[in-house]
Amino acid sequence: MNPLQKEALEEMMTAIHEWFDEQENRMDVEEAVKRTTLQAGIFQCIMLDYRPGRTSVKHFKTNAAGRKSMKASPFTREQVLHEVQPLLAEIVKEKLDKLKTSRLIDYRFTFEGTFATTDGPVKLTVLEIVYEEKKRQLLERIQSYIEEKLEKGSYPTKPLETFFLTRHLLDPHLFHEPEAAKVITLFDRIQELNKERVQVLAEHRREIIGALTDWAEAVFLPHYYEVTRSEYGTNEYEIKPDAALANMDEPNQPVDLLLYGAVMILRYKPNYSKIKGQTFLELAAKLGSGKAVRMLKEGSDSFSQEDVRLRHELVECKANDVFSLITVILRKEEAGAYERAISFILSLLRKGFPKSYKIKLKSSAREVLPIKGLAKSDTHRFFANALAYSELHPLLEEYAREAMEKFEWYDDTEDEKSVMPGSYAVFGLGLSAERYFPLVEAYMALVDDEHQLMHDKFTAVFAETHGVTERSTSALVACLRCSHESLKLKIQPELESEDKLSLLVQHVEALPDYEAERVLYPIWGKAEKLATLASKAQEPRKELLLRLLRAAGKA
Repeated sequence: MNPLQKEALEEMMTAIHEWFDEQENRMDVEEAVKRTTLQAGIFQCIMLDYRPGRTSVKHFKTNAAGRKSMKASPFTREQVLHEVQPLLAEIVKEKLDKLKTSRLIDYRFTFEGTFATTDGPVKLTVLEIVYEEKKRQLLERIQSYIEEKLEKGSYPTKPLETFFLTRHLLDPHLFHEPEAAKVITLFDRIQELNKERVQVLAEHRREIIGALTDWAEAVFLPHYYEVTRSEYGTNEYEIKPDAALANMDEPNQPVDLLLYGAVMILRYKPNYSKIKGQTFLELAAKLGSGKAVRMLKEGSDSFSQEDVRLRHELVECKANDVFSLITVILRKEEAGAYERAISFILSLLRKGFPKSYKIKLKSSAREVLPIKGLAKSDTHRFFANALAYSELHPLLEEYAREAMEKFEWYDDTEDEKSVMPGSYAVFGLGLSAERYFPLVEAYMALVDDEHQLMHDKFTAVFAETHGVTERSTSALVACLRCSHESLKLKIQPELESEDKLSLLVQHVEALPDYEAERVLYPIWGKAEKLATLASKAQEPRKELLLRLLRAAGKA
């Protein structure tokens, strides 16, 4: 090697030594792996990013290939492959030999590298090593955990355990090919054991979905598809000419895991993530999976035919959870038809149908809510039609409370017109009667005000409809707590009444100052304007306005 190459190699060696020295000096290794028997070691992979003068070693993936160095590389591609790689592999192996029994290193360790060369960046696996004894012990622990905690166990489990178990079961280096039926049974069992704790169950589901997605994208799909990354950061798939497509519909095939993962995504992931679930189904269908074809046409196997189909002389309903679509055909425009349709939808939601759904409606009625700006969608029209029948209002409230969920949106609206499931029912009911003010408050406590604006349009109409009263003020303040600066309420004249102003003060004083300021802005604008009004007011109005300013931290 010439001097420049020796200097470059020294730079790489220094980065490697520094990483290992830093890890060997860690004091938390034993504590980290003590959390679960399913963790054999902390590190499974490190990545060297060689760029002259800016070389680094990290244990997480980086987009190293796309970055340029300030200096030119002294190596050709061939020199990296035949001279640099063997030297670095030997150095790392020496380091690993000293740590092979340490909990710092996992049962399998890979050293990857991205190297700047005169021919462009080169990515390769420098070294891969498996510690058979650690692997054997880990497999024993996995089996023991499955038997004791899942098959025989009756207590909730920990999300951290699910994180490791799901990834182990889908690890081709531990299990050459996953037993799909067994894995699915275990994933279902984890959910069954944790069903009583809603938030923890959601964590377990995130781990299951994450493991299945990683396996699908890194192991299963690349076997059949050429995978490229688009400029938008999503995977693009082109089926390989020699891909073997037989046996896809035989029992216990790996493709069943792809379909299971797709359904999990469609049922439990937020609306913006569901496209991945649909993509998995479409890719499976292209591989010859008849089950995937049926799911795309009729929905998943998660629901019985009785659940997803309703045929009645008044109304016909059909649901497809894969596309989050509910088709409603009204044969007669009367309360009974809407009652059956709403009950059909409510039953579906309670059985796990995606809350971010949309309605395809065939109806002669064309009601809309008296709120400008709402999307003129079939979903909106269905609920506006149903709200015309006052006898259905209690059922609509029941539906709304079941449908409302943060980070979910009706699937036929987007951008500024997006609304959380249940919105149309809540808006209509909230405008109709005082008895539904608590429903409005519950809705506003859940609404994602960072990604939704339409509740501001409702708030303006709500204030105009109900004004400031003992019954309405709590709901109005709940609306204003999640409002935006663009909202302007024309209720200042009403607040000239000291009794009504006092009502508002009582509710605002109970809020943190930042929320109080948010409530006051749509009414008076900036605090300076309210302060000017207070300075000119007479008692007792003056003191009431000053109390509002103090509540907002502005006096």
